[in-house]
Formats: sequence, C-alpha cells, structure tokens
Amino acid sequence: MILEIIIGILGILVVILGYTTFNLLRKNEKAEDIILSQNMFINKLSEQIDASQKRLEEIDEKGTFQGDDEIGWFFNEVKIIQNDLSRFKIDQ
Repeated sequence: MILEIIIGILGILVVILGYTTFNLLRKNEKAEDIILSQNMFINKLSEQIDASQKRLEEIDEKGTFQGDDEIGWFFNEVKIIQNDLSRFKIDQ
C-alpha cells in the first residue's frame, strides 16, 4: 500500500517536472530567437552607421558646404549627429 502511494507521488512528480522542463526549453528557444534577430538588427545598424560615416567624410573632404552659411550650418549639425551615432557602432 505505501509502495503504491510512493510510486504514484513519484509518477506525478515526473510528469510535473517533465512539463516544466519542456516549458522552460520552449521559452529559452523563443528568447534565443529574439536575441538573434536583435543581433542581426544591431549589426545592420552598425554597418549603416559605418557607411554613412564614410560618405560624410567623402563629402567633407571636398569642403563644398563650408562656403554657404545655411548649408554649412546644416552640414555641421549632420556631422554632430553622425558623431553621436558613431558611438553606438560595434567593432567587428
């Protein structure tokens, strides 16, 4: 009689632990998928920041925007924004 109760309790515990393990595995796999998609987004954003930094440097070498006050002011503001963005790029 006691052996049957112990076996019953252990059986219930096995089912409960099996379900919780499966549930945690499913949640972990979802979290890994989210991390991978965010990592891809960050890498693409970093590449875009690099490309815009290079293009801005190419434009700045010519110095064509420094002569005009309004365009020069706007160009300098764009450079400031680009410098702020460059802090967030990742080095690969």
